[in-house]
Amino acid sequence: MKRWKTDGAVGRCLVAAALAVLFLGGSPHELRGEPKAPHAPTFSRAALDQFGDYVRSEIASGTIPGAVMLIQQHGKPVELECFGVRDPATKQPMTPDSIFQIYSMSKAITSVAAMMLVDDGKLSLDDPVSKYIHSFADAKVGVDLSDEAGKYPLKLEPLKRPITIRDLLRHTSGISYGFFGETQVQKLYADPKLYAGDFDNAEFADRIAVLPLADQPATRWNYSHSTDVLGRVVEVASGQTLFQFEKQRLFDPLGMSETEYHVADKAKWPRIAQPFPVDRFRVAGIKDPTEARRWESGGAGLVSTAGDYARFLQMLLNGGELDGKRYLKPETVALMTSDQIGPETKIIHDPFYFPGPTSGFGLGFAVRTSPPPGTTWPLGEYRWDGAGGSFYFVDPQDDLLVVFMVQAPTQGGRIQLALKTMMFEALGKGLRKD
Repeated sequence: MKRWKTDGAVGRCLVAAALAVLFLGGSPHELRGEPKAPHAPTFSRAALDQFGDYVRSEIASGTIPGAVMLIQQHGKPVELECFGVRDPATKQPMTPDSIFQIYSMSKAITSVAAMMLVDDGKLSLDDPVSKYIHSFADAKVGVDLSDEAGKYPLKLEPLKRPITIRDLLRHTSGISYGFFGETQVQKLYADPKLYAGDFDNAEFADRIAVLPLADQPATRWNYSHSTDVLGRVVEVASGQTLFQFEKQRLFDPLGMSETEYHVADKAKWPRIAQPFPVDRFRVAGIKDPTEARRWESGGAGLVSTAGDYARFLQMLLNGGELDGKRYLKPETVALMTSDQIGPETKIIHDPFYFPGPTSGFGLGFAVRTSPPPGTTWPLGEYRWDGAGGSFYFVDPQDDLLVVFMVQAPTQGGRIQLALKTMMFEALGKGLRKD
């Protein structure tokens, strides 16, 4: 049985030039700039309609309540389309200013904040984390010697070398998450006590520091709370809270007025996108976005809009600059968006290696290192997604970025693969066959 009938509620909001300027900020000249890939293939009207038809079919079949899709090339919107409803309960239509919990899409923003401090000379990639968070000086690795019944306790071993800022950025710190895997260490990260009370970033980092690491630093890519710890490093190095620093250095200058750790303005609450009741999912410790909390999770805590996030990505695609203001050095962006865990590093991929077999990982992003079989998907494409289903990818070869916002935790991965396959096929990049 379908969980939702659209009954004509699917809203189309294709962008005219004036609306694009209003939505994304800046003048048309400022948005466009000099195309970095003037001969890059572009999407036909028929292809854009195909992408929209696919999303509309998902809504008609009741898999998602609604979504916002933004495609931007050469610095200006090619397509902005809103689909379905943002809240199945109120039946309010999806609009460009709908607010989404972006979960792990927060990681890219926290990573950029840290690299701004590297550019400022206030951080070094090879600094030990313990320089900023002293509790990490006593970190240990947990070696699981137990049998299937967990008969024997973990053996704790000293670190062979300290966890560094670089390790936090590329998820090679040895820190883990508790929502996947069954090792004794990962079970400790799943303990609800880790998220008890109204804690701040400092307290959370100290709670992580006393847990054993899953691996020695720089030996394995392991998706983790590393970016949450990185957020605390940003605070110590900057002398501000994470949000204060991001607001001052990123959100306000970029015009990202809807991006924050909770929606404080009650007038905005009706604009928060909601999933179907049967498709609700909460990342551990991340509450309803209307609830104020002291923890500003750099790894999963932000809310944002498609337009805000596109401004952020366009700055990266421009090599760290937007509208005449520089945020990162071009070489810093190049470092962040190149593989940092290649074969020469001898870093192992965890069994739950989310970037996939054709991608490495940079300093905050999965990075395409080889095309999937049967395709010519662009090398250097960088991306990530969030537990709510939203995703983004940036394709420097074609001077292109895509932001897809949705609140549908169980559907996002499937939709991401389907849409990306269609988009790259439409650009002549070949059909995925694996």
